[in-house]
Amino acid sequence: MLGLLAGILAARGDLQLDSPVTKVIPEVAATAYQGATLRQLLDMRAGVAFNEDYLATSGPIIEYRKATNWAPLGPGDSPSDLRSFYENLREKDGAHGGRFHYVSPNTDLLGWVIERATGERYADLMSEFLWKPVGAERSAYITVDRLGAPRCAGGMCATARDLARVGQWLINGNDEWVQDLERNGDAAAWDAGSFVEYFPGLPMHYRGKWYVLHGDSPLLFGVGIHGQNLFVDRRNAIVIAKVSSQALPLDAARIALTMRTVS
Repeated sequence: MLGLLAGILAARGDLQLDSPVTKVIPEVAATAYQGATLRQLLDMRAGVAFNEDYLATSGPIIEYRKATNWAPLGPGDSPSDLRSFYENLREKDGAHGGRFHYVSPNTDLLGWVIERATGERYADLMSEFLWKPVGAERSAYITVDRLGAPRCAGGMCATARDLARVGQWLINGNDEWVQDLERNGDAAAWDAGSFVEYFPGLPMHYRGKWYVLHGDSPLLFGVGIHGQNLFVDRRNAIVIAKVSSQALPLDAARIALTMRTVS
């Protein structure tokens, strides 16, 4: 959802996607994000060392969950919050603009960028530019940290019907930034990346927070852990919203079954 909002705001001139993130958020200048652009964060091509291991029991991802208010503090832990968490991300694992590397904090950082650049709350912007235009039937909500910063990487909660409405809105619209999702992106960066094992043999790229399966009718889709998906085939006007409660965060066999079903 953040990728859609970023596209809308960029088209309005509120965001300059080729700008360095530190131009908007100088607070991360001493971190691994120094030199990364907003576009590289959107495309998950920032060279930030972060192990997105959802089954880990210790390490940076656990500290990240505490910072987002998704996991309780342990005995003796100091209070944490999402935006101060970035001070811990100082190591790089490659050049910015290189391979696809999924890092959830990239998306939360973009949420901070959006709020700073517009002077508005993320939730209010989502309501104005996405939730109302799609004709949502129900309110959505987003989780926040202890200081109120939104968890943009995965904290949004909505009904399946309203999720499908987002897909229909993408079909009905033909803005240049929507076309960019399908047409641009770096297939080589995807092939060298960390998630290709879940989609073996599929010609794909990743652009603006969306996965794109190549073909005569490109398939845009979003992936959430534990089996959440939104598939959008704009050429054939097909939308599939899928919500699940799978045991594993990323289940390769179930992902393969889902892709065979929708492809």
